[in-house]
Amino acid sequence: MRTSHEMVENMSTDARRAGRIDCVLIAGGVWHDIDFARLELLKLLAEDDRFRVRVFEDYDNIQAIEEADLLITYTCNVVPSLEAQEALRAWVERGGRWYALHGTNSIIRLMSNGLFGTPDWAPLYVETLGSMFRSHPPIEPYKVEVADPDHPLVKDIEPFESTDELYLMKTYGELKVLLDTEFGGKAEGFVEDEWEHARHPVFYIHEIGEGAVLYLTLGHCRHHYDMQPLMDYWPTIDRCAWDLPVFYKLLRRGIQWCIEPFDQETARARDKARAEASV
Repeated sequence: MRTSHEMVENMSTDARRAGRIDCVLIAGGVWHDIDFARLELLKLLAEDDRFRVRVFEDYDNIQAIEEADLLITYTCNVVPSLEAQEALRAWVERGGRWYALHGTNSIIRLMSNGLFGTPDWAPLYVETLGSMFRSHPPIEPYKVEVADPDHPLVKDIEPFESTDELYLMKTYGELKVLLDTEFGGKAEGFVEDEWEHARHPVFYIHEIGEGAVLYLTLGHCRHHYDMQPLMDYWPTIDRCAWDLPVFYKLLRRGIQWCIEPFDQETARARDKARAEASV
């Protein structure tokens, strides 16, 4: 059997990765059970032994993002610096695929009038995502429908009901909407509280350059302590779409979509490395 030094010396830089896929997971922010969401996403990533994951609470480690093969985010009120916004945009334009979940597009502040506003503080960031959260009605069941039944990400998905935050958003650019819902009415507690009857994206692709953002608005979750300091103790543990098998199907398919461009190549490299390691 060859020594590890001999193996490294005889491999190219690409082969040395042996099929490894580097993922950056950013999970952080407020008003959500970030611990739960982070753990669930890590468990899904652990289903594929090619993934090596670096976890952060914000976008400050620009080098890690630039070196990542895919990016997954579950945040609320995590606003990237301008430098990070530019790096994220450039990373996607070069071919990166970013799976953005739930509150990633949220920049929310409690205003002096007691309402929640959504200031336009990170325009490049939300333009890259393709949307910006503006408000939501009270959490209650709503119907999610399939907008593009032939797309592989939602193929064989039937319309379903979810008790979750129904995101009302400002959108940017051309979106390929895969799932959507219907709403019109009040979103009390927010500055933008009146919404005309319309269809609203739930799951979409926003292509930019050689890459794309896949956005899924479902996935609210909250623990007893997640509203501090606004409220000492939230009375319930909320899991919303996380209670639905279809939500995990969408998560798994989204992760697979992120690695689709290099999935077969890295699988072959892993298999080759395994065979060589056993010689």
